[in-house]
Amino acid sequence: MHTLRPIAVLFAAALLAGGAAHAQQAPNPLDVVPDKMPFSEPYGAPIPLARAQAAIQAAAAEAAKRGWAVNIAVVDSGANLVAFARMDGAQLGSISIAEHKARAAVKYRRPTKVFEYGVQKSGLNYIMTLDDVIASRGGIPLIEDGHIIGAIGCSGGTGSQDEVACTAGAATINK
Repeated sequence: MHTLRPIAVLFAAALLAGGAAHAQQAPNPLDVVPDKMPFSEPYGAPIPLARAQAAIQAAAAEAAKRGWAVNIAVVDSGANLVAFARMDGAQLGSISIAEHKARAAVKYRRPTKVFEYGVQKSGLNYIMTLDDVIASRGGIPLIEDGHIIGAIGCSGGTGSQDEVACTAGAATINK
C-alpha cells in the first residue's frame, strides 16, 4: 500500500502540471481581439418583393428536388417579412422558425450557422443570452453590392437540409 501512495502522488502532480501547461497553450477565444470588425457589411435598401420571391422559388426548387418540405421566409434589411412560402407537407412548427432564422441572420449580419457553431463547437453559451438569436443553421444574409438587403430563412428539415435549401435561395442574390 505504501508503494502505491508515491505513484498516486506523482500521477496527480503530472495531471496538474499537464493541465496547467494546457491552460497556458490555449488562449480563451473570448480574449482574442480581431483587427477588423467581423460581419460588418452595411445595411442597404430593402429587398424588393420580386427578388424575395425569386429567392424563395430557388430554395423551394432545391428542396423539392431532394424531396424535402420546408418553410421559407425572406425578410428585408430591417428584418420585416417580405415573402413567405410553406411547401406542401412542411411542418407547422417550422413556420415561425424559418422567419426567426431570417430575422436573426439580418439583424446580426451573419449566417445562423455561426451561432450554432459557437454554442455547439466553441462552448460560447453566452450566445443564447442575446436577443433574437437562434443557434440553428438555415438563416443566410442576402448581400448585394456589399450591402445587406435582407435574409432568407428555411426550416422544416434538419439544420443541414435547411441550410442547403437556403443556400440555393441566397445564390439568386449573393453572387
